[in-house]
Amino acid sequence: MKYSLLVLAFILLFSCKNVDEEYHRPESALDAGREFIQQTLKGKFNAANRYMLQDEDNQFWLAKWSKEFNNSSEQDKAGYGNSSITIYEVTDVVPDSVTIVNFTNSYRKRPQKIKVVKSNGEWKVDFKYTFSGNL
Repeated sequence: MKYSLLVLAFILLFSCKNVDEEYHRPESALDAGREFIQQTLKGKFNAANRYMLQDEDNQFWLAKWSKEFNNSSEQDKAGYGNSSITIYEVTDVVPDSVTIVNFTNSYRKRPQKIKVVKSNGEWKVDFKYTFSGNL
């Protein structure tokens, strides 16, 4: 019985995915933006959420994108997951606190923008900007 419990504990320990492995504290606005984009393209919305400014609007838009992604075809999910990111322009709107990243991905090939802000000493994506365009 002890052996069975030990084996079960061992299996559970190594089968659990460590969410922290998917989060790397961004050193710059570009790092935060790139990580957020990559995680959303892979469908890893819990990991993407860690790179995002935490407010109600951002949570709404991330949940909406997550739902749309999860309802898309397996072909689309694979296309997004395997796509690469092309950064066209990085604009420091307010140096050291607000940056706009213009990008596209190789699957959808539609230009998009995200806003990255420094909040409590960390770079975070303000995802609602992608949909509203308000600074």
